[in-house]
Amino acid sequence: MLDEIHSQLKQHHEVIQAIECTLVPRICEVAEVLVDALRGGNKLLLMGNGGSAADAQHFAAEIVGRFRMERRGLPAISLSTDTSILTAIGNDYGFEVIFSRQVEALAEEGDVVIGLSTSGSSENVFTALSLAHEMGCRTIALLGRDGGSIKNIVDIDLTVPSQDTPRIQEGHITIIHVLCDLIEKGLFPTQRSV
Repeated sequence: MLDEIHSQLKQHHEVIQAIECTLVPRICEVAEVLVDALRGGNKLLLMGNGGSAADAQHFAAEIVGRFRMERRGLPAISLSTDTSILTAIGNDYGFEVIFSRQVEALAEEGDVVIGLSTSGSSENVFTALSLAHEMGCRTIALLGRDGGSIKNIVDIDLTVPSQDTPRIQEGHITIIHVLCDLIEKGLFPTQRSV
């Protein structure tokens, strides 16, 4: 059992190191896009399935609530959280459009639509990001493996270099926390952390 724990922690550390070696400039680019959008009065729309839905909800919560700074709330909506909307759209139109229908209803030009998919191939995330792009939104994806089909349709992808879903998800939440910190520091440079 001890060997398995050490092995799991070693794998985690290796993925975080790979993120540091390959994704830092892109994380910085995403942070600048998010800061610019929020500064300009736009909002973030986030989505994912399963664990990625939880990460999208977590990201939105840190933006609307706070991450480290006592500051005003910022506009972010997780499209994975409203069970009435999700089940109505899923029942009436199909699971593949549960996010794109919400993007159609809620997104405005200049908003940033962020999709999370460990496989990079979630059809409902792909469809929503495609529509968001057509609507004049910036599109960002947190992905895994080789980035899948989603990598090719977004403005910026942050593809965690791993084939292992738990390690990809750990990479995503680390990136999300870094982005939340950079957003707060970018928008509220004189505020102190709580």
